[in-house]
Amino acid sequence: MTVEQVTDEWCPITATAAVIGKKWRPVIIHRLLEHGTLGFSALQNEIDGISSKVLSENLEGLEELDLVDRAIVSEKPFRVEYSLTDHGKSLRPIIAAMGNWGLQHLSPPEEIPVYGDAIVLVDD
Repeated sequence: MTVEQVTDEWCPITATAAVIGKKWRPVIIHRLLEHGTLGFSALQNEIDGISSKVLSENLEGLEELDLVDRAIVSEKPFRVEYSLTDHGKSLRPIIAAMGNWGLQHLSPPEEIPVYGDAIVLVDD
């Protein structure tokens, strides 16, 4: 996978941030790591606050980066399922570290429920 350079020098941190740095991408990857293969509606239900358009655009971007696989399950009614590729699954430690850092160092507003108690993503 090749990610465009932002500066004259290639930086692995910048390149990784370009891949998962968009607002919803780490959340999509996390939900697919946690739940495995999901249909579009099921995935959207797992991500509070994401619109269909934004989810669709992010899934297309993740597909282009070979992180997510899209499989057509049926034509009538049209049904698609999404899963992580091996490349996408390799982000497991990064996503887990992001979640655990957030649990240790950030406090949610009192009126908002917390998604899960800990981010523990074990290998398949």
